[in-house]
Amino acid sequence: MLMRLFPGALACLLVAWLGGQAAAAELRLAGIFGDSVVLQRDQPLTIWGWASGDQAVSVQFAGQTVNATSDAEGGWQAVLSPLPANQQGQTLTVRSGDETVVLENVVVGDVWHASGQSNMAMTVAAVARRLEAAKQHVATADLPNIRFRRVQGDAARQPLKDVPQGSGWTVCSSQTVAGFSAAAFYFARELHSQVNVPIGIIDTSRGGTPIEPFIPAEAFQSHPTLKREWTLGQHDDLQGIWDLPGGVRARDANWLPARLFHSRLAPLAKFSVRGTIWYQGESNCGVGEDPRDYQHKMRALITGWRSAFGNEAMPFYFVQLPGSGAGPAWPYLREQQRLSLGLPHTGMVVTIDLLDKDIHPPNKVDVGRRLARWALADSYGRDIVASGPVFERAEFSGATATVHFSRCDEGLMLAGKQGLAEPKPTPDAELSHFEVADADGNWHAAKANIDGQTVNVTCGAVDRIVAVRYGYAINPQHCHLANVQGLPASPFCSDADLCAVSQGRRSLRERNVKQRELRKATRTTLSNANYSRRHVLFAERITTMASRRCCLAARLFEGCDFVFVLECLSDIVQAVQQAVAAMGFDIKAAVKAFAVADRLVF
Repeated sequence: MLMRLFPGALACLLVAWLGGQAAAAELRLAGIFGDSVVLQRDQPLTIWGWASGDQAVSVQFAGQTVNATSDAEGGWQAVLSPLPANQQGQTLTVRSGDETVVLENVVVGDVWHASGQSNMAMTVAAVARRLEAAKQHVATADLPNIRFRRVQGDAARQPLKDVPQGSGWTVCSSQTVAGFSAAAFYFARELHSQVNVPIGIIDTSRGGTPIEPFIPAEAFQSHPTLKREWTLGQHDDLQGIWDLPGGVRARDANWLPARLFHSRLAPLAKFSVRGTIWYQGESNCGVGEDPRDYQHKMRALITGWRSAFGNEAMPFYFVQLPGSGAGPAWPYLREQQRLSLGLPHTGMVVTIDLLDKDIHPPNKVDVGRRLARWALADSYGRDIVASGPVFERAEFSGATATVHFSRCDEGLMLAGKQGLAEPKPTPDAELSHFEVADADGNWHAAKANIDGQTVNVTCGAVDRIVAVRYGYAINPQHCHLANVQGLPASPFCSDADLCAVSQGRRSLRERNVKQRELRKATRTTLSNANYSRRHVLFAERITTMASRRCCLAARLFEGCDFVFVLECLSDIVQAVQQAVAAMGFDIKAAVKAFAVADRLVF
């Protein structure tokens, strides 16, 4: 029963226990290795694992034999010299005493981390259900030199020594691709077609998760907000982190600083990779979230991973949030993402032109291709433009603002995009979504026109412009500004101080109070009915889960008033009470109660 209820938690505990008991363990490789693994080309390759203590270990691969000796606790590692790419599957053999471990079908190519939250985790199957073209992509996905490794694991207070073996490395085919991250698959497919080497993807994403749990512990010393989050996280103070300006609405331990890095990434630190792709941000700017200081969190994430993986120049390419499914704080977070640029070998994919209504838009094809474009231009040295125009600076002269952009050496144009088709010039379209600020900081809609590599912006209502912004809206439609390659310009604001967080802390506190009142009402009602404390805690937990679903409902349905939705929870409380009374405290009651709550919300 416990294994069925908490498989992830028990797996993490088992891994930690095995790490401590390695001296008595049989010969084994670290969990990241397995049949069909992709090893990183052109870099020293650390192969490691556990054996009996103080034993000789040998590793044989691709004509190399490297010897090592396990330490007193059984840990060992051997470093192979750099190898060129090889698409032909080979055998990797590890021996110690009379024990032998053999890995089959091992190839050498480029390995990329893929991480973030649900839009990175969104599978090819989920995309194919909503995007007709993706069904054909599945049917033609027999690509044996693209391989995926899914790494999961719940929160860990300290870095784990290993990850579970899980399902191991999966070779891409029309039968297996459905379970792959869609964004990562289209990224890998584009890279594979362009560079013709094996591509390995290590997917450590987790849906519904903010950036904080993915940041390494040491990186939390880089900014005051991060320092405070770390201190509160060490005391498991979820409420304190939520109340903190620039904090996050931590639901459980999986939201706390470094906890997912400890379980999913720290054990992989010695595994050589080419770089990282990242798609996250929604859970730092959703209902009840405060996106302030996200740029510093992004920089901490990037520098922290580079330090942990021993590669200070590791490429890191990320996705700026689109407009689809957006909420009031999303424009601010997009600007924070743009402001995080500047570190070497980083790049941002703009998706504001990929229109949809869902918080999980199905077009991961263009997302993957644009991520690959960054990699090809920056990491592989291809002579292509990596992205669309990015704000560089603005010059103000009375009632006119002149905006300068990078990544538009051949000029700017207006472009439109339909579905998966390539963007096309739309010279007759209006250059909209520009606004200017007056001396009092008030924003006004403005007119704009392209002048080579710049945009001139004017507004009859403003005599002296002090700031300019573009695409700074929850879900701006038809943002046509692009470079001549058709890649969209990033939304921006020339003065971050004038782009305040739209979602005020007062409203967040009001929502927090509402939810506290709801939990208190549940507790009081059940206590008065003489339910045990165990039943009361159970009902509170189910109610809280249902409340989160209401938050999601408020995000998904535009114009839906949060407080009104929350008031509907009185029906959910009653359903929970009935479930507890009728069936007692067991897992069936929990499942049924939550199912009832889910139906009531949606």
